[in-house]
Amino acid sequence: MNKNDLHQYIAESAGNAGNICQICAFRDGENIYEDSWRGYKSDDAVNVNSVTKGVMAILAGIAVDKGYFKVDDKVLDYFPDYQVKRGEKTIYDVTIRNLLTMTAPYKGKSEPWKKVCTSDDWTRAALDFLGGRKGITGEFRYATLGIQILAGIIENASGEKCIDLANKYLFLPLGIPEHFVHGNSSKEDQFDFFMNKGPRKNEWYSDPKDTVTAGWGLCLTGKDMAKIGDMVLHEGVFDGKQIISAEWIKEMISPRIKLGRMFGYMEYGYLWYKPSRDKEVYAAIGDSGNIIYINKDLNVSVGITGTFKPRIFDRVEFIEKTVLSVI
Repeated sequence: MNKNDLHQYIAESAGNAGNICQICAFRDGENIYEDSWRGYKSDDAVNVNSVTKGVMAILAGIAVDKGYFKVDDKVLDYFPDYQVKRGEKTIYDVTIRNLLTMTAPYKGKSEPWKKVCTSDDWTRAALDFLGGRKGITGEFRYATLGIQILAGIIENASGEKCIDLANKYLFLPLGIPEHFVHGNSSKEDQFDFFMNKGPRKNEWYSDPKDTVTAGWGLCLTGKDMAKIGDMVLHEGVFDGKQIISAEWIKEMISPRIKLGRMFGYMEYGYLWYKPSRDKEVYAAIGDSGNIIYINKDLNVSVGITGTFKPRIFDRVEFIEKTVLSVI
């Protein structure tokens, strides 16, 4: 398959590739492949869903590099005025590392989306969900709302909004356009944000206090994601500039837990996946096939965006069987 074949295949696909908007690949800071579909241009942004978590891990690293906090700090250290519910003890022991590895414990069997996403302060509402009677077991529990707490910690520790930190220390140094908060968080608007298949602006969904949604809602292009991947691939360096410390990048992508069948038996670091034990491949993965893929063996990073489509999680196999052979 050549580049024209790949373009035609995606353009005509009604299957898992049928929602792909953009693919971009970088090697050593150079754009080596880029294409777009479904009316999208290369500079049109897409809600990349849980790839947002991977970016939050990078922002956490920037905060650590600047001395704002350490990963073994207790979560409640950064919410001194939070009123812990009567009888709740576990929450006192939860660390930032627990949030980053998805080993934080939560009350209940499901995430309280309605309670959190209709509140005036999503971080505080998510804190009410943290803890529980079982204590900290080290068990992996994928919790999108839990990462909202991480956003609150970054803001409280730094004294700056996450969006400002991201623009100043990540996006602009990578040549990614400055982003702004979305500015509406009604139930109807949230539905439209997920389901609307049109291009988005350079925005990040936010709660009523203009704190970004940390588990989803960042809008990026395929090129933006390939740049972020290239920076991670080169241990924090992009275009000759050290964006984030090599120490953090190594810590962020180092596997810490083996996931089960639901997650394809991948390994997990700090909000980043290692899909295969025997390959130097890492990824930030979101629903609808959005992905930042980096392959250290081939020195390549790939960004793929896609509009909402159910039951598409990761595109690692698609990249390795189809895209890499083309580029």
